[in-house]
Amino acid sequence: MIKISFPDGSVREYEQGVNGLQIAESISPALARDVIACGVNGETVELNRPINEDSAVQLYKWDDEAGKHAFWHTSAHLLAEALQELYPGIQFGFGPAVENGFFYDVLLKDGMSIKESDFPTIEAKMKELASKKEPVVRKEISKADALKEFADAGQTYKCEHIEQDLEDGSITTYTQGAFTDLCKGPHLLNTGAIKAIKLTSVAGAFWRGDATREQMQRLYGVSFPKKKMLDEYLLMLEEAKKRDHRKIGKEMDLFMFSERVGKGLPIWLPKGTELRLRMQDMLRKIQKNYGYQEVITPHIGGKNLYMTSGHYAHYGKDSFQPIHTPEEGEEYMLKPMNCPHHCEIFAWKPRSYKDLPLRIAEFGTVYRYEQSGELHGLTRVRSFTQDDAHIFCRPEQVKNEFLRVMDIINAVFSIFHFDNFEAQISLRDPNDHEKYIGSDEVWEKGESAIIEACREKGLKAKIEYGEAAFYGPKLDFMVKDAIGRRWQLGTIQVDYNLPERFKLEYTDEDNTKKTPVMIHRAPFGSMERFCAVLIEHTAGHFPLWLTPDQVAILPISEKYNEYARKVAKEFDVVGVRATVDSRNEKIGRKVRDNEMKRIPYMLIVGEKEQADGTVSVRKQGSEERGVMTIAEFAKKINDEVAEMLRATDVKPED
Repeated sequence: MIKISFPDGSVREYEQGVNGLQIAESISPALARDVIACGVNGETVELNRPINEDSAVQLYKWDDEAGKHAFWHTSAHLLAEALQELYPGIQFGFGPAVENGFFYDVLLKDGMSIKESDFPTIEAKMKELASKKEPVVRKEISKADALKEFADAGQTYKCEHIEQDLEDGSITTYTQGAFTDLCKGPHLLNTGAIKAIKLTSVAGAFWRGDATREQMQRLYGVSFPKKKMLDEYLLMLEEAKKRDHRKIGKEMDLFMFSERVGKGLPIWLPKGTELRLRMQDMLRKIQKNYGYQEVITPHIGGKNLYMTSGHYAHYGKDSFQPIHTPEEGEEYMLKPMNCPHHCEIFAWKPRSYKDLPLRIAEFGTVYRYEQSGELHGLTRVRSFTQDDAHIFCRPEQVKNEFLRVMDIINAVFSIFHFDNFEAQISLRDPNDHEKYIGSDEVWEKGESAIIEACREKGLKAKIEYGEAAFYGPKLDFMVKDAIGRRWQLGTIQVDYNLPERFKLEYTDEDNTKKTPVMIHRAPFGSMERFCAVLIEHTAGHFPLWLTPDQVAILPISEKYNEYARKVAKEFDVVGVRATVDSRNEKIGRKVRDNEMKRIPYMLIVGEKEQADGTVSVRKQGSEERGVMTIAEFAKKINDEVAEMLRATDVKPED
């Protein structure tokens, strides 16, 4: 008999060799019907995988991320199986599950390509195969046999993957129907659970992400256990199109891109710049209350700076190439991170324990070379600004500083009405320490500090192994927007390693030299990404304190343009942001156009308003109207803003 422990702390005994499905059946028939995959000691496996020793077990249903992952992983194989039937001679690359569905990279023979018009045929074939309830069979296979099997099938890319990436004794395949794939799993027991399928897009993707290699086609799709779920998802996609930050950003004149300036390099227009600066001012106010000092560092740094930090070794391939100067051997890099510069600020002069914690903040622009195919509006760019800060502290101060940063992030999310968020503790991969710097001892300290801080705050955080930064563990915040999509925004990271690499030190109370601990934090994360998410969350209807234009003044004819400008000047004196639409257009057209710009208030002015010194008020999205004096309306706006900004008056408790 073996002991099986469950997440609620209960323990049951089962015969050795029991599997996840049998465990579910022993609990309830309903659970057995709904369970998709099984977690065994942190690893997700198929429901028929035998368990031969005492284990911690978790049973995953569709609502669990691990359940969705297994479901979509099998759906990716189902897509490949359908393509294999429809397009003989097709070459397969990689086909994983992703956050919202799955994709498969493929290359058709003779220069053929798959178009969106082909999607209904492919979907129909997938549904036909799924209805057969084909068992998904796992098999362990030697490297030699794997090479032979995939060579016989003519799968060039699979053979390359086996030769270059896989070690003998660790290779498994999964077969459903006539399709076999290299895969670690996990999968569904059979294809029958896949009831609703939709292919969503097709894009180009270089093999292994290498622009010098062949360009394949990447087919994206999503699937569900019920058609109703797919219908709801498609409605969400339609809403997402309406909220697309690229579309709204253009309509509101917030930002632009220029091919001549370069791909992935956003240009902030005047209204977008105002928006960003107000966000930065809001965070500056909070940071000042928490004892941060702001700095400005260069956009480039000597190559040796990033070799010392380890960023060159870990991010070199994702960075722009070094900049060579006329001086022999002198090389600079566009900075991919702000932290090495901040380490140099700490090292600039002798530090005492009395100086700690030292909190350094910067709205620092960094540069990373993203593949052209990965660029997407403001969410994936090559130049972005981080609301970066680094706290240098004594080991005994780490937890308290971590808690203070959590308070700042909570305040930021509250101010922007991101009320639905999850936390994720990202730790090292326990089976692969090679990709991280630093000793086991310092990693254990950092990981413990994060876990204890979350426990003290009562924050339920999911633990993900293998997601840590190369220099330390982190706590990431995943926000759900107004239509239910998840975005990774704020982050806090504990780092014992960079201070050691830069040989940072302070003089402690006993007059000995000690190495400080470094905490990285960014409540917004990237200003670009945060703005994109905020645009889509609000559909461009920003809070009144933040929006670039609070008021649009609409004269009903050109005769009243001068009065409209007079009103705007009076507003400007008292801090109300107003724009005048002086175009020679009918008032209905002006209203529609300014509605499109998401301006919160429209003030219509004509003969009566000019004579009385008033404005006719129309609120965005409403037919309600009212007449107010200029001073009354200005007070109304400023009172609304003052009430909203009270939420930004955040101070630490201690």
